[in-house]
Amino acid sequence: MRIRNLVTLLLLGSFLARVSGDHGALAGDRHRVIVSTDIGGTDFDDYQSLVHVLLYADVLDLEGLISSPHGAGRAKDILDVIDLYERDHPNLRTYSARYPTADALRAITKQGETEIAPYAGVRRATEGSEWIVECARRDDPRPLHVLIWGSIEDLAQALHDAPDILPRLRVHFIGGPNKKWSPDAYHYIAKNHPTLWMIESNSTYRGYFVGGNQEGGLHEGAFAETHADGRGALGTFFARGIDWGGAIRTSLKMGDTPTVSWLLRGNPELPYQPGWGGRFVRAWDRPYARFERLTTKDDRMEIFGILELVLPLGPGAPAAPEARMVIENQSLVGHLDGAGNVRFRFCAKDSKLYRYTIRSNVPVLDGRSGELTTFLPSMDVALSPDPSLPDWWTDDPSPAVAEGAHHGAQTVSQWREQFLGDFAARLERCRTPADGPVRPR
Repeated sequence: MRIRNLVTLLLLGSFLARVSGDHGALAGDRHRVIVSTDIGGTDFDDYQSLVHVLLYADVLDLEGLISSPHGAGRAKDILDVIDLYERDHPNLRTYSARYPTADALRAITKQGETEIAPYAGVRRATEGSEWIVECARRDDPRPLHVLIWGSIEDLAQALHDAPDILPRLRVHFIGGPNKKWSPDAYHYIAKNHPTLWMIESNSTYRGYFVGGNQEGGLHEGAFAETHADGRGALGTFFARGIDWGGAIRTSLKMGDTPTVSWLLRGNPELPYQPGWGGRFVRAWDRPYARFERLTTKDDRMEIFGILELVLPLGPGAPAAPEARMVIENQSLVGHLDGAGNVRFRFCAKDSKLYRYTIRSNVPVLDGRSGELTTFLPSMDVALSPDPSLPDWWTDDPSPAVAEGAHHGAQTVSQWREQFLGDFAARLERCRTPADGPVRPR
């Protein structure tokens, strides 16, 4: 029976991959949208994705642009791009009177949390978290789509402070590396708000820049020069103005953009159906492993899962113990649980062997090290969705829709010609005004 179900699932997926729905913002469906971005923080691609979403602001009801970094990056980085949008706005308005003014966009730009959540998963209300609550409580029958391109802390805080908003939300979270930086906030949501409508895209999003048609001007290294350069202020910035890490970034990445593409073409209420933002399966039990000791290479857990270490302080601990778990480019602060233990949570974003070291003023912990092996889930896990997560969706683990090790990525990359062709036409709007009267749209 299990094999038969698996074959049925694969056949259904193959059929759906050939179907193009008539739904989405480009087909006239208007969606309420908040974007939470770590622009200016950990990667350059948020700048590209912000240019993209602004060029589609005539077909979306943008209600919030929230700065949500866990370090560098602030609301000013959003405002800088809006300044460029203002220069292109006269041309954009010739295509649609529904392009918002730059001042309207500035009014919905908010500063969110700038620190990683503590062990509890929440810290304090922010302008960003309060804005999510305010928008969700508006008298509008449509759901509020919260697109999370960076840290998930503001969403966790909003749900903590106003759990009544949960049924109004449709969350699309670019997990993977972002989940790595927000393990406690993510864990809080998964354990305390399991009925949240959530797409957890840990690898599907990679299909925007990996795979698909990479020929000619669609190649990730050629798109900016071919289709963006000289297209108004936004296009020129996209092609030649993103200075990151001491270098101008011209390669197309836009790993957060599938959250927007999801709304542009496809039915966002049906995550199992195809669309420009990918196709997803019901989530199985969210991987979590707890160890009350240091782990070894023989200890294994699923990629993108939450590892929790609970380590005793032992006798002779100082009056004010401190500890950090140093693993790759992270130094995770330990939580003192009041029961004689220090706790760490870590999320692995790659399938490999991890090594870590504890740095502490506690003698029995300082300098001790451990290892952990993480692995990709088998395709069978999708046959057992977690009933406690009725509206939680994630990457399809079938090898048939993977791009290498990136599960689900082909459900995005297969549309590369369509979504990049449409984006190229939008960039042209910045340079060339439309003929004829302004379209209300």
